[in-house]
Amino acid sequence: MKQSLFNVGRWLLLPLVVLAPLADSVAQAYPAKIIRVINPNQPGGNSDVMFRLLAPKMGEILGQSLVIDYRPGAGGNIGAEILAKSPPDGYTTMIASSSFLMNPALLKTLPFDTIKDFTPLGVITDLTTGLLVHPSLPVKTPRELIALAKKRNGDIFFSSSGQGAVGHLAGELLNSSAQINMVHVPYKGAGPSVLALVSGHVQLSFVSVPAVVTYVDAGRLRMIAQCGNKRFQSLPDLPTMQEAGVPGFVISSGYSFLGPAGLPQAVTDKLNAALAQTVRDPVIRKKLIDMGADPIANTPQEHAAYIRSEVEKWQRVAKSAGIKPE
Repeated sequence: MKQSLFNVGRWLLLPLVVLAPLADSVAQAYPAKIIRVINPNQPGGNSDVMFRLLAPKMGEILGQSLVIDYRPGAGGNIGAEILAKSPPDGYTTMIASSSFLMNPALLKTLPFDTIKDFTPLGVITDLTTGLLVHPSLPVKTPRELIALAKKRNGDIFFSSSGQGAVGHLAGELLNSSAQINMVHVPYKGAGPSVLALVSGHVQLSFVSVPAVVTYVDAGRLRMIAQCGNKRFQSLPDLPTMQEAGVPGFVISSGYSFLGPAGLPQAVTDKLNAALAQTVRDPVIRKKLIDMGADPIANTPQEHAAYIRSEVEKWQRVAKSAGIKPE
């Protein structure tokens, strides 16, 4: 009886013994063809510029070209749905902006599960977001802004590129964190939103730093804080919102590298290693910092934790602000 049980166990283990070398050979052969990188945004944006900077070096490391495939629309959900439904073979990937992590808070239904239907391959960078005020607003720190907003209840206006955009949710996060009542004014795009601030039609805005640096240098806008978890290398003297007295206030405009769910671990490791090596290249790293980005390239495990925490945070913010998913 013992002998027969031993034989059964041996035959049950045989597939694992056979499949292990097969998995190794597949990993060693990967990649054997061009890798598609879906960009769910319009050409010319930050994700486009970033990808074009990273792609040649990543392709050199992997031994295959990375080719961009623009699939804009529906707040990035068209491209994300294509990725979620792609074969988990490592030949279809995506670069995603922060809207990917905000959409679960803004939309009732999505054609995918933001947490379960993707393989995290690493956060590429965090793009600096600044708290900008018009020079006519008599504040130079977030604490002064909060004090003034409490005095002028409902009489301070902030712009954003649209309902549910990063700038909108950032303003609502400050409202709930500081228990103030600033009024949101949505515009159709980042350009009009910034021009409204420069013109003084609104008093403040949360904006990607590269989009406003020329106005700040010319004295037409004042940046009173940056919104990351730590100070960015390009702005070493400007305090974060947390340092300036708003605990827990962190706006991450992270750009993520993703694959579909079920990606083999060996393929995940290869893609993550290529991303990390590229982002840490001294020349590329300097270019990223010069454009206002904080190079990250963390592990898939850290990336997964980041996705979960960001999705949960923006759901809390939207609920607190009374933003109902559409």
